[in-house]
Amino acid sequence: MNKEVDLSTFENKDFDSGSAFKRIIWYYVNVLIFKSSLIPLYGLKRSLLRMFGAKISANVVIKPSVNIKYPWKLTIGANSWIGENVWIDNLELVTIGENCCISQGAVLLCGNHDFSTSTFDLIAKPIVLENGVWIGAKSIVSGGVTCFSHSILSIQSAASRDLKAFCIYRGNPAVEIKERKIQ
Repeated sequence: MNKEVDLSTFENKDFDSGSAFKRIIWYYVNVLIFKSSLIPLYGLKRSLLRMFGAKISANVVIKPSVNIKYPWKLTIGANSWIGENVWIDNLELVTIGENCCISQGAVLLCGNHDFSTSTFDLIAKPIVLENGVWIGAKSIVSGGVTCFSHSILSIQSAASRDLKAFCIYRGNPAVEIKERKIQ
């Protein structure tokens, strides 16, 4: 019982990716400046993100080879650090608090698809990382997740549910392994 679907009429009215002109200009800025490993200038990167509508606080470090989908849907608090090869696939708002660390190769993934429909409709949900959160290398945070204050997602783990404050999580799916104590 294959039912043909006219994909030309598909449109997700809840999804806003910005104007076509803005997306095209950002595409080239992202490829030439952010995804490049040749340009380590943090101040330039912060300024460019602000020009495209991101809310970027002081002393944010954005390492080389970072991929950001839509800067106009990004907020980063003071003294936060975005490591090499991080992918911020922010189809919805991504809010990163102060003193956060997003380690090398981590992915913040706001989008998914509804497998229960024949058109695989887009599902996009925001991500919130509160102050002091650490996302380990090559870890994934899914859309709709809030990582509460000072939580940690260990290396190569996947968070598809909220992480409690001051707790350390590991695995896929991530499970709480112990309390985080800060001295």
